[in-house]
Amino acid sequence: MKQSQGLLSKTLQRWVPDKEFWAKHPRLQPYADKLSDPQLWRLQHEAVARGVAVGLFWGFAIPAAQLLVAAVHCVKWRANIPVAALMTMVTNPLTIGFWLWLAYQLGSRVLGDEVQADVSMSLLPAQWLSEYGLPTLVGMGLFAVGTATGGYLLVKWSWRLNVVIKRRKRKQNF
Repeated sequence: MKQSQGLLSKTLQRWVPDKEFWAKHPRLQPYADKLSDPQLWRLQHEAVARGVAVGLFWGFAIPAAQLLVAAVHCVKWRANIPVAALMTMVTNPLTIGFWLWLAYQLGSRVLGDEVQADVSMSLLPAQWLSEYGLPTLVGMGLFAVGTATGGYLLVKWSWRLNVVIKRRKRKQNF
């Protein structure tokens, strides 16, 4: 098991940009010190949990540029950037229609509005928001807060469970 973890760690280290990469990039030079912080790239439980929360929140909170916004917030909250980027992909061009429809359903129920039975699934996201705006925004906001909180807690719980299982196995071996 340790050998496979070492292999995973080495593979990830090859993909992590180093200080020279950030210093050479003309638009990112002012942020090179902050972006080269190892905490933003390490698979440590708190950074991963924060990355999941940041990515899920921004994935649902805004329909475009969520990866960039999530990366900026990862720097501020010292969260894992690759994990956050991956989690923003929950809402992508292939799934956004489903999420907007589901958000409309949830938002309508929360606001006490009547859910329209003839909701069109063929509208573009901007058309969808203009047609079904407030309930959809309320639903997406609830998804953003709920999934971010749930994702954070799930990572913390599963990491803790993994530690408990490893300790029990170690005790049994002695």
